[in-house]
Amino acid sequence: MDEMTEGTRAGIGWPIRPIVLALVGALAALAVQQVLDIAQPGSPPVDPAAWRIALATAIGTGAVTFGFAFERRRWWWAALFGAVVGLVSGLILYWNGGGWGAWYNWHSASLFLAIAIAVPLFQTARDNGGWRFPYADVHGEAWTNVVLWGACWLFTGVVFALAWLLAALFDLIGLHFLRDLLQHNWCNAVLFGASFGGALGLLRERDGVLRLLQRVVTAVLAVLAPVLGAGLLVFLLALPFTGLDALWEATKSTTPILLGCVIGALILSNAVIGNGTDEEATNPVLRFGAMALALAVLPLAVIAGIATGLRIGQYGLTPDRLWAVVFVGFASVYGVAYLVALVRGRHAWGAFARPSNLRIAFLVAGVGLLLATPLASFNTLSSADQVARLEAGRVTSAKFDWAALAFDFGDPGKAALRRLARSANPVIAARAREVATKTSRWEIAGIDRTQSDADLLVKRLRVLPVTVPVPLALRAVLTDWQGCRSNRENRCTLLYAPGAREAVSISQSCIDDLTRDPPAATPASAALRSGCGAARYRRTGDAWARVDDDARLPLTPAERAALKAGDAAGRVEIRAVPARRVFVGGVPVGDPFE
Repeated sequence: MDEMTEGTRAGIGWPIRPIVLALVGALAALAVQQVLDIAQPGSPPVDPAAWRIALATAIGTGAVTFGFAFERRRWWWAALFGAVVGLVSGLILYWNGGGWGAWYNWHSASLFLAIAIAVPLFQTARDNGGWRFPYADVHGEAWTNVVLWGACWLFTGVVFALAWLLAALFDLIGLHFLRDLLQHNWCNAVLFGASFGGALGLLRERDGVLRLLQRVVTAVLAVLAPVLGAGLLVFLLALPFTGLDALWEATKSTTPILLGCVIGALILSNAVIGNGTDEEATNPVLRFGAMALALAVLPLAVIAGIATGLRIGQYGLTPDRLWAVVFVGFASVYGVAYLVALVRGRHAWGAFARPSNLRIAFLVAGVGLLLATPLASFNTLSSADQVARLEAGRVTSAKFDWAALAFDFGDPGKAALRRLARSANPVIAARAREVATKTSRWEIAGIDRTQSDADLLVKRLRVLPVTVPVPLALRAVLTDWQGCRSNRENRCTLLYAPGAREAVSISQSCIDDLTRDPPAATPASAALRSGCGAARYRRTGDAWARVDDDARLPLTPAERAALKAGDAAGRVEIRAVPARRVFVGGVPVGDPFE
């Protein structure tokens, strides 16, 4: 027989494997470091070009996939599989484009999920010599890979801790070579790759121990199944009495919380049913806990779908909401499959759930690979939907999420922003042009806060000597802390006339401070006057800016010469000069100004 089962492979060692994987890991990590480490020492990080991100992804995913799939028998299958995975991953990342952010979006998450599912499927096909996938082997490989992944990271962390400990030890006797080496990125890359690959190989040489550890982990997780199962059942039984409205009022993260519960239910229920009938937990509490979890998956998925639909109906499409729709779809597929398994198998429902898990794994891997590409452009769908809502008047320009369109929706969002800058609606066009000049979403958020404060200022602003409309540009600067401030309870008075080039404001809190009686224990002669006063604003073109009281125009050459000569001759005198000052009820407020 050409097939290799889990048991036969566990007893076959291959001493050269740790060396090969340590070498592959070191070379791959060094190559990734050389491709990405393009910033000059001491300079800010540089966003790599798309081809660099793609090449680094291809090298990294190819090397890791090869490491997990590498076995003595059919080792060339692992080499070919790693090369194919690396090539596909690199092409997808290059197709998606982008810098560092390309690794931190849902496209990459879908790609890595598809790879994580594909690896145990390949390992099973390799061991069986063809397109055959016994569930026990697939499930065992998947759990073993998870344990192996965590163990390799732990080993790598220990290696780095040991390296720095030795560097500190040698520093004590004046030998700094190890510390100096660890200061170089290339050295850290080699150490990381070699330790991770070496750990992978060493642990694979102890496959029996590793699979025993995997069984221990699943057994421990199985104990939690009744806890989560009981909690989810209580939650679902309480909903008819509390109503779904309580879910929407409690938090805006209803869908992520529910989907997190679905994931937990899937993991714990599968820990109970195991790889096959002989591995199922026999404790009735654990078995009923797993059945409760399987029963709860579909209702949770349906509620998550309702929550996502409500958010889309209220606020339109966004990439995150579309991804939520995808995850809800996967959860619903699992929920239906598990409900059917419970109906058909009752206490023996695991016999029907396990084949469903295998079929759904192929589905998730295929859909994940598709969603990793730009073919499913959630950014395009979201941009079109949000712009349509804006142009149809379903959302006002003031409440529209301009920051998301400019920075969260990728190139389609930026293209939509340029199109809105040519809108026939002058308000939308002006705002789109303003947003297009900003380099970060925080600048746009600052504009939104300023706009909101300026609009609310009208309700607490008194304009003298005649009530007239105040330009938005002036209202925007009036909300600074020296003027009317942004405190919505603080009334403010403004001396302003239409067309004037100057305006003066004084806040009610300043008047209250000046009119407050001094403490009884303080002599009137020693009481300090409040330092608050009026704030002045001056117009230049259409823009307004606060005038600094300490600002002075620079002296002319003649004035500088006269100042120098007068100082040398001792001509210093005091003169009375005319000045302007704010008076409230005949009482001067603040300092004089020119």
